Amino acid sequence: MFRTALRNVFAHKARLLMTVLAVMLGVAFVSGTLVFTNTITDAYQKSSAKGFDHVDVAVRAEGREDTGDTLAEQPELTQALLKKAEGVNGARSAIGVVSGFTALADKDGDLVGNGFQSQGGNYWGTHDPRYPVTEGRAPHGENEVLLDSETARRTGYHVGDTVRMSVDGPVLSPRVTGIFTTDDGNVAAGGSLVLFDTPTAQHLLGKPGTYDEIDVEAAAGTSQRELRAALGKALPADAVETTTGRQLADDQAEAIAASMSGLKQGLLVFAGIALFVGTFIIANTFTMLVAQRTRELALLRAVGASRRQVTRSVLIEAFVVGLAAALSGLLLGIGIGAGLRALIGTFGASVPDGPLVVTAGTVGAALAVGVVVTMLAAWLPGRRAAKIPPVAAMNSLHAKATTKSLVVRNTLGSLLAGAGVAAVLYATTLSGSEGRAPMGFGAVLLVLGVFVLTPLLSRPLIAASAPVLRIFGMSGKLARQNSVRNPRRTAATASALMIGLTLITGLTVISGSLQGAIDRMAASSISADYVVSMANGGPLSPEVAKELAAADGVTALSPLRNAPARINGETEYVTGVDGADIGRLTAPTMDGGSFRVEGTRIVVDDDMAKDQGWKVGSRFTAAFEDGARKTLTVAGVYQGNEMVRGIMVDNATLTPHLDDVSDMQVMVSTSGGASEKTKDRLEKALGDNPGISVQDKQDISDSIAQIFTLMLNMLYGLLAMAVIVAVLGVVNTLAMSVFERAQEIGMLRAIGLDRRGIKRMVRLESLVIALFGGVLGIGLGVFFGWAAGELFSSSLPTYELALPWARMALFLLLAGLVGVLAALWPARRAARLNMLTAIKSE
Repeated sequence: MFRTALRNVFAHKARLLMTVLAVMLGVAFVSGTLVFTNTITDAYQKSSAKGFDHVDVAVRAEGREDTGDTLAEQPELTQALLKKAEGVNGARSAIGVVSGFTALADKDGDLVGNGFQSQGGNYWGTHDPRYPVTEGRAPHGENEVLLDSETARRTGYHVGDTVRMSVDGPVLSPRVTGIFTTDDGNVAAGGSLVLFDTPTAQHLLGKPGTYDEIDVEAAAGTSQRELRAALGKALPADAVETTTGRQLADDQAEAIAASMSGLKQGLLVFAGIALFVGTFIIANTFTMLVAQRTRELALLRAVGASRRQVTRSVLIEAFVVGLAAALSGLLLGIGIGAGLRALIGTFGASVPDGPLVVTAGTVGAALAVGVVVTMLAAWLPGRRAAKIPPVAAMNSLHAKATTKSLVVRNTLGSLLAGAGVAAVLYATTLSGSEGRAPMGFGAVLLVLGVFVLTPLLSRPLIAASAPVLRIFGMSGKLARQNSVRNPRRTAATASALMIGLTLITGLTVISGSLQGAIDRMAASSISADYVVSMANGGPLSPEVAKELAAADGVTALSPLRNAPARINGETEYVTGVDGADIGRLTAPTMDGGSFRVEGTRIVVDDDMAKDQGWKVGSRFTAAFEDGARKTLTVAGVYQGNEMVRGIMVDNATLTPHLDDVSDMQVMVSTSGGASEKTKDRLEKALGDNPGISVQDKQDISDSIAQIFTLMLNMLYGLLAMAVIVAVLGVVNTLAMSVFERAQEIGMLRAIGLDRRGIKRMVRLESLVIALFGGVLGIGLGVFFGWAAGELFSSSLPTYELALPWARMALFLLLAGLVGVLAALWPARRAARLNMLTAIKSE
């Protein structure tokens, strides 16, 4: 039986190749994902570990804690504390670290990096071990900086060039005095790093005379633990916390692995989809080839082979196919991993140098996935073939499914689909986070139910294409009959496309509906023409509001300032606004009272009012940063959202009690309204500052929705893998169909159907099957998109279902194109059959 199984594998090389390809692509995606993420993670972890080579113990300030009704002061790392750390027994040296957002403009005036990766810091001196200077010299004073070598290479800056930058508002124009190298992960990812001398960095980054961290290097013979213990005794325990360099490296490695896990899981999900689709194709392939060998298997049964031996021979064949696919898929996956790493550079990012990482886990996963998936897919056809009585099998080439089996299948499919619909509908009645699990469970049940029911659904849906197929005469009629002749085979082929289109249609519906909801929210919440903020979302200098107020055409303006306050024993954040203008810049819906902010009169969003038990006229006491207490009165309650929410108090009341005055953003209205000309005028008023973002309402909506757009574009790319596997499945199915209908095709040729008619028949059959899968996928996708939207609607009142008709029509057109392309080779093969040889075939 073992030799028989091996002979069957190599007897049909074309069939073997098609089956191997279906598994190989799924395995390649899994192994490529693992190679890529492991390589990137390893490179970043090693690069990060190098960054801690000079750090044996890091000293950081303890976080601010609530104490009573006032806010405790944030401990500071002063120069005196640095000297004390440096003088501890076992310490060799100590470096004070200062860092913060620093926007650097390229030669075109655009921001280098993407906001959060644009950093600035301090250069400790000529012997700073963190940043070796390879060209030029160290900076001195506010008009000199060092630039990292990667940023210098990307922007074309050289020693002696003048650059434009900003830290929190004003534009600076220092000169580059030197170039340094660094292992900083932000730089490797495409960001920038600018270094000032220490006094300048402390002044510009808002930390005069203090540090963010003190890095202590141990003397020879002193371990990191010993140095940490000595520092713990010498430094005030209530003001600082100490961490060894080894622990910092481990924490950083863990953080990098955690950040990469999301990417890895996302890619593996699509690898799973490709394998899921491939499973249908493998099962379909083995079902057909077992059916073609029914007499052969029956003869084996007749000469003494048991059912178990017949099933085992099919599984041996599947094992050989799966092993070949797994090995080839692993090699292809290693190439995919290397290609993805190289591809990162085309998106403006770079990765630290490091070897391609192929772990034993990756090899094991590839082999396990390829072999196990193939054997599981082949088990049911093999078991079904073994149960056919030998006499019945030798009398009929194709054993038809019994009425009982069809009834059981349809009943099971109906139960699964019904349970799935019920679970999804139940999930829509729950809040967002509570409904995710039941909706995901229901979606899986519904997809499985529809897959099981697909043979039943194929007849009425394909019958609906009859009027169109009549246009093509006899070829169209035969194509329709061939499509419904074997519903199970048609269903398995169409399901490959159905799954991919379900996913992409559902996500397109959700993305489009969310974009519309965000647009409506921005339009209903913000009356201002522009919102000005830092590119990284950080604090904005109060000078920006003053510069905007002096700009031509500005009619109303309000800085928004966030500050903590103790209210009813809890720390809440209040937002300071310009009481005179805020009513002209925002337009939230009021639940009660008026939008009036002046003196001690405030407005609050509906959620906070409900949590605190406030209503219009309620009074409460707030303790600010400096310990001062104010009694505030609720003048109005408004409906909050992601753009406008929280407690709003007049800046004239809040600002005198702030330790450090800075703005989150500035809202601006202009006489001419929002236009490119007005936006350019405001940007020029701010000195074309690279660190400041000027956005109108559409820009705000687009920036919020950007994550959905990016995700959708990634999914379109990743879906290509499932589509390729689906195309192979259609090709495989049609090739098998042509093989088993060789005699029939020969007869059609003999009675007058020419080669062109044969080609048209096969192509139309493929087109009908593909469109059938497309219709099912788009229908399921719309349902899931609607259901998922119901979860959002509870927290996003402006959400409304928006069906992307144009894109859905495009998806259906692409499904048809898949069917046409997949039929090219099988149609050509069918047309080239020798009619006499085909008629004599069994």
